[in-house]
Amino acid sequence: MEWSFVFFFNSVLLGVGLAMDAFSVSLANGLNEPSMKKKKMCGIAGVFAVFQALMPMIGWICVHTIVQYFKSFEKLIPWIALLLLGFIGGKMLIEGIREKDEEREKPGVGLWALIVQGIATSIDALSVGFTIADYGFVMALVCAVIIAAVTFIICMLGLIIGRKCGTRLSGKAAILGGSILIVIGLEIFITGVFG
Repeated sequence: MEWSFVFFFNSVLLGVGLAMDAFSVSLANGLNEPSMKKKKMCGIAGVFAVFQALMPMIGWICVHTIVQYFKSFEKLIPWIALLLLGFIGGKMLIEGIREKDEEREKPGVGLWALIVQGIATSIDALSVGFTIADYGFVMALVCAVIIAAVTFIICMLGLIIGRKCGTRLSGKAAILGGSILIVIGLEIFITGVFG
């Protein structure tokens, strides 16, 4: 592949496709924490962007070094995503159901939960390393940076939309957010195992 408009266009489209899970999780995070500050929103979107860029690069490195090991790991990706998102979504769902006092401030997403979400939503992007395997290192890196930028923008949109809707939904936001995470985990699992 050579430097061209098609390369940049394909990288943007790849970023959009990969960011959809992160968008949904960002939406759920915004729903769960409607009073989230802009700094935290940038941090959350940044974490998703880093993971979405890191995973294709890890996949690219695997293709150029230890491809046989990655092939066996690829079968575990849907299971890992289902477990991670199911755990976080289930926790949010239970907290939303147990929440009696709607006025009480929710703690929001913590660093550990955010890292787990980042891994769970980007782990399927490891396989993108195969699709960009014919790129040189610099091209693969530029593609990963474009994916990160697109992911950041899309996640910020998800957080903004989630915050606005979360304010309106009040006590039901954690239930809805947790349900969204569980559905995303199931979708990744079903697509990866049966698709």
